[in-house]
Amino acid sequence: MTATLSNTTAPNTADYGGDEISALVLDPGYSVTRGGFAGEDVPKSVIPSFYGIVPTVNGPKHLYGENPVHTPLPNIEIGNPVSQNGVVEDWDTATQLWEYAITSRLTNTKPSNPLTNGLNDKTDDLKQEMEGVETQERPLDENPLLMSETGWNAGKGREKLIEIAMENWGSPAFWLARSGVLSAFSAGKASALVIDVGAASTSITPVHDGLMLKKGTLRCPLAGNYISDQLRLIFSTSQPSVPLTPHYLINSKTPVDAGAPSQASYRTFPAGTEPRPSFRAMQEERILTEFKESVVAVWSPGRLGGHNQHGGTNLDSARTQNARPFEMPDGYNQLFGVERYRATESLFDVKMALSDASHPAPTPNQTLPQMIAQSLSQIDVDIRPHLLSNVVVVGGSSLIYGFNERLKQELEAMYPGPRVRIFSPGSVVERKFSSWIGGSILASLGTFHQMWISKKEYDEHGPGIVEKRCK
Repeated sequence: MTATLSNTTAPNTADYGGDEISALVLDPGYSVTRGGFAGEDVPKSVIPSFYGIVPTVNGPKHLYGENPVHTPLPNIEIGNPVSQNGVVEDWDTATQLWEYAITSRLTNTKPSNPLTNGLNDKTDDLKQEMEGVETQERPLDENPLLMSETGWNAGKGREKLIEIAMENWGSPAFWLARSGVLSAFSAGKASALVIDVGAASTSITPVHDGLMLKKGTLRCPLAGNYISDQLRLIFSTSQPSVPLTPHYLINSKTPVDAGAPSQASYRTFPAGTEPRPSFRAMQEERILTEFKESVVAVWSPGRLGGHNQHGGTNLDSARTQNARPFEMPDGYNQLFGVERYRATESLFDVKMALSDASHPAPTPNQTLPQMIAQSLSQIDVDIRPHLLSNVVVVGGSSLIYGFNERLKQELEAMYPGPRVRIFSPGSVVERKFSSWIGGSILASLGTFHQMWISKKEYDEHGPGIVEKRCK
């Protein structure tokens, strides 16, 4: 007879590792994968979710970690096991990348076989001692694992995650939590409207009493990468055009005046060994990220395409604001004025979007104010005021200067009745790693131990248990 599942009875200490064993928290995203021990303030392991692919005589070799993916190796190509909408497409590579995030900084790697390390004579005693080591030593033999997932992750994907944790990594216990719920917990709230502006997508997640309201959970592609695409269009249509040459192509540069053509010598590669276009695109994105962090801003008050209280246009007002300088890797530098506001304006006003054949304009329903309105329209009218007074803004792309002020202005214009309050960590680390921090808080609570899905329960009920337990 199948055992009854219970969330009220704690599993035996042996089933989940016990109080003295630290749980691990793994928060995989499209741009960055974060890992660390529960109860700590920040993740110890932060690596790119991108990986390098280099050809070898034995076939393609995958490279993981910060340094390898930014080194211009011969014919290197860049891949990502996660799609732009946050869903895993390549499970084998994702498993290897996540395992690297765990073993490189958090747990010990497997011990090498003393028979093959050249330091020991081959004896029968050693052979007997090493029998079965490969099957016994797994990354998470001693650590329970809490993983985050997107609010729209499908059932098959959820089952695959617990399968990897239990079968591949040997974890004694597992829990799967929605990233929006964890971000609310990181802000100390059981109920909140979580707005997560990441690299590949922006998500709106209503959370009530610690549970995600699935009907109101929405996502759209207007996020960090979209702002980068807007910047590319601004640079290419400027007169003269702004060059976007990555660091790895520059040998040396000479200082030049603002707006003057760059004077740099460029690196060349032997024919047939040049890094692939995907590698260059990633290095260009690093420049654009620096540009977004230091130059780009969100316009307020009002909309950039609208009129101000003096009868003039906000575009004219933006032109009178202090411009900000930026120098490209090849030495080209310029003062950027209205362009710094133009790149982000279409997050709120679709009329200001730049587009071309390869970058179509977004639809009006994809703007942030409309997304929030759609989300709130799907949930109970009685809890809407409470959510509007607990708006939690997270994600690396929400750090752009003026973002929160503009969001508050847009929400107050749409909902003049309820009080709108925005909670957003001032710390860059807390904003970027909010869902990991929420997982660290959750997994370290003493009362959470009764929630773990133990290996014993997994063996009895199979991967389908994650759908029943992790709501």
